[in-house]
Amino acid sequence: MRKLLPFMKKYVGYAILSPVLMILEVVADIIIPYLMSLIVDVGIKNQDIDFIVKAGLLMVASAIIAMVFGILSAHCGARAGFGFASEIRKAAFTKIQSFSFANLDQFTASSLITRLTNDCNTIGQVTMMSLRMAIRAPFLMLFALIMSATINASLARVFAITIPITVFFIVVGIMKATPLFKEMQTRVDRVNAIIQENLTGIRVVKSFNRQDYEERKFKERNDALRNTALKAISLIILIMPLLNIIIYSTIIAVLWFGGQQVAAGTMGDGELISFITYITQIMISLMMISMFFLQFMRGTASVSRIMEILNTESEIKEASDPVRELKDGSVRFNNVSFCYPGSQEKTLKNINFGIESGEILGIIGSTGSSKSTLVQLIPRLYDVTEGSVAVGGIDVREYDIEALRDQVAFVLQKNTLFSGTLRENMRWGNEDATDEQIIRALKQAQAWEFVSKYDDGLDYRVEQGGENFSGGQKQRLTIARALIKSPKIIILDDSTSAVDMTTDAKIQHAFKEELGHITTIIIAQRISSVQHADRIIAMNEGEIESIGDHNTLLKLSPIYREIYESQQKGVVGQ
Repeated sequence: MRKLLPFMKKYVGYAILSPVLMILEVVADIIIPYLMSLIVDVGIKNQDIDFIVKAGLLMVASAIIAMVFGILSAHCGARAGFGFASEIRKAAFTKIQSFSFANLDQFTASSLITRLTNDCNTIGQVTMMSLRMAIRAPFLMLFALIMSATINASLARVFAITIPITVFFIVVGIMKATPLFKEMQTRVDRVNAIIQENLTGIRVVKSFNRQDYEERKFKERNDALRNTALKAISLIILIMPLLNIIIYSTIIAVLWFGGQQVAAGTMGDGELISFITYITQIMISLMMISMFFLQFMRGTASVSRIMEILNTESEIKEASDPVRELKDGSVRFNNVSFCYPGSQEKTLKNINFGIESGEILGIIGSTGSSKSTLVQLIPRLYDVTEGSVAVGGIDVREYDIEALRDQVAFVLQKNTLFSGTLRENMRWGNEDATDEQIIRALKQAQAWEFVSKYDDGLDYRVEQGGENFSGGQKQRLTIARALIKSPKIIILDDSTSAVDMTTDAKIQHAFKEELGHITTIIIAQRISSVQHADRIIAMNEGEIESIGDHNTLLKLSPIYREIYESQQKGVVGQ
């Protein structure tokens, strides 16, 4: 928690005020049993109505004051605790945005979601409890012990036995529960993972009629979470009756010995009543301390999971004095090899080639030939393991990352649109884009033909993930969004696979005729998508097999020729 304390800066006033108010509430609560003993031993004993009324009014006033201080303390504690958690959540989210693809590969999406929601909420709750319960319980116990000793020092010796026994059970319970709370967080990750996977692929699940299978998978993980939670809760449930037994045993002992003192006239009836009330307060304090430490252990697990995010350094490091402007869209791969983090196997091997600014380059190859990995090195989504990648004649590692990625537009295989309007989605490429610029980009991507038919036009609503668009429509919209950036380099990673061949041809024509100043790299499975490129790279198992134009590769590249012939047979067969 010490490492996270800087995030409390905005809420330090609430963090100080909450425990101060809590101590004042405890003082008011402690006074009430003492006033009650005076009413019995003085007021009732002497039949002094005025004294009873005055003491009773003081009791009511103390209760009201305690209530007010308690409410204010709860408000300040909640503001400090959950404000603290919100700052941590914000910092963790910001940190995730800076992660490289290699960093993102270390965490699952479901785990990150759990950490930003469940774990941050737990930290907020523990912080609030630290400012309130962790202050109230020890002070209540301390003041109650002092008042008990003041009333009857000999009778207060009973706590020398009961408190150590109580502490023993609490410590054992905490030691047993801590690993279970840590395991619970892992179980929550696994449940969230299967929920996310199922909801993302719900259409596939239904089309294959696999609901029963998915329900069994979910039940298995859900039951594992339930069983772990029950084990942890069972320990808490077991502690509570043990503490109650200790409380009642203490009360019985006090009634026995205290009753003898009352009979002997050495202790007043009211003093005995208030003493028993202080016993209850002391034992309740110990129960609160046990509950706090159990929650604190759970919070410790959450803190460690958040710190894993905050302590993760991006694999992508910027130069101390980075270059902030790309001269042109030329690209050069110099003896590039690449291994994914944690792997010794080279995914790319000895890649050497160059692309002139404004050139259209096609990349084709079988599945698993590392086509996507190759182009992800250009905007530094990953860094090379060996060699270098240069853009505009400068190693990409010398650039300011934001400046580099602003000039490299990437249309990924998985097309993602965000909830909002079409205009809002298009402005991801350029926040200041005018409607005319958006429409021009939509026309170049062959998307205006269906967007223009919407009554709302650019105000047409996009559902989460773009579920209200077909695969081909989403691909065209994401291409348009990339074009609005006016980049020097655009990379289309199999981003026209769901588009019909006629529309694909129109898109390629627009790139060649209207966007000749942009370096264009097209990864495709279809020969028709790349055959008009200035040059084409045929890849095989992470290596460049051949480079040339369409006709050259038909003669020299067995891989390219095989793909071409298989697709031609498919066309003829149709």
